Amino acid sequence: MLIMFRVKNFASFKDEIILDMRAVSYKDMKGHVLECGNNKVVKTLAIYGKNASGKSNLISALYYFESFVYNQFFDAGIRDDEVDYGKRMPNVKRSTFKLSEHVCNDSEFEIIFNYNDQTFQYGFVIHDIPEEKRTSIKEEWLMVDEKIVYDRSQDTISFGKKYESELKKIDIQRSDRLYLGVLDYFAEGEVKNIVDRFKEYLKSKLNVHFELILESSVKGSFYIVGFSNRLVEDEEYRKTIEKFIKVADVGITGLSIEENMDERTNDLYPYEIKTIHDVYDEAGVVTRQEKFELNMESSGTNRYFSFIQYILNIIEDGGVFVVDEMSARLHPVLTKFIVDLFQGKMNKKAQLIFTTHDISLMNRKQFRRDEIAFVEKNMRGISSLYTLADIKTRSDASFSKDYLAGKYGAIPVFEEDVYKEMAGEWLCQD
Repeated sequence: MLIMFRVKNFASFKDEIILDMRAVSYKDMKGHVLECGNNKVVKTLAIYGKNASGKSNLISALYYFESFVYNQFFDAGIRDDEVDYGKRMPNVKRSTFKLSEHVCNDSEFEIIFNYNDQTFQYGFVIHDIPEEKRTSIKEEWLMVDEKIVYDRSQDTISFGKKYESELKKIDIQRSDRLYLGVLDYFAEGEVKNIVDRFKEYLKSKLNVHFELILESSVKGSFYIVGFSNRLVEDEEYRKTIEKFIKVADVGITGLSIEENMDERTNDLYPYEIKTIHDVYDEAGVVTRQEKFELNMESSGTNRYFSFIQYILNIIEDGGVFVVDEMSARLHPVLTKFIVDLFQGKMNKKAQLIFTTHDISLMNRKQFRRDEIAFVEKNMRGISSLYTLADIKTRSDASFSKDYLAGKYGAIPVFEEDVYKEMAGEWLCQD
């Protein structure tokens, strides 16, 4: 489970910000809290903020960290959670903060998570060398259960006493590569076990998504909807997915798995999923069933179909589901349903982190104060991150009402004179 993620000098995050999943010692909604080693963490975190505040930059930073590290493992290939047939994770371009006369070329990333009853703390500082058009690893560190495995600064690496004898044999460095990736190839014994567990966490437990389908606002145009091998191979799992689709009330009665006959995509996608709909006569009696290709379904339906596969796998196996604009094209009731799945009693080892503009969820019956966060951007273009717990919000506060009233920040603020002028010119005409 994710305990903390820290980033500095990435996109609009000029200064250090911390995505902190540790639970505050509130008495309310204790079912929203999970035991995580020596910590307690919340099951869900909803992140709000105005457009261009930096919400997507936060998700992008986490994805950049995940993909940058994962792709340096020598056998990085298909992820267990890929939906599906994926290869390496696509890299996100790293951009440092640009709206300052003093430009810093260093970005810093750090993660703390618990996996298999061990707490990992790993981070690195990556440095741009513009004149050489390349980057280098300036610093890097790894700790397990608060014990140092290694600490790297430029070309110097020091080792923790417990791992020193093993790591001294692996004195191999490249300025453009993480030492963690080197250890993945050369390490043996306990260090190899540590690296393997770290890799397993990135591979199957940390799931960061911007979009699960290629966006298209025109129904019927081509886009790809992901589906997992498990949907093809496991009939009971497919039946469960069908039940969750029926809950969404989108008119789908089942799913059909068929061999893909499209020669252009057959190598990549050997199977095709079609939805099943009932056909009625004039009396309202079902006479037969019709199969639809997924591009005939709405973008919201396809988004929900992709989501629910990840969600069921993560709740069953444990992990973190991080998604940008989760409520986009979903009815608020469906968004709430997804949040309820993570907050429910059946969830013992999964977390949900998502950005949204859906304030119907922002209430004290849905979230604890440490489960609602905001991203705010100041006049200098610098984004910050804070929760209702950080700003000492009362437990009986009206979260959404106070948010719209501007008490928590992170909302658009119109200049009054400009707004009145625009309203008079454009909004109040007969």
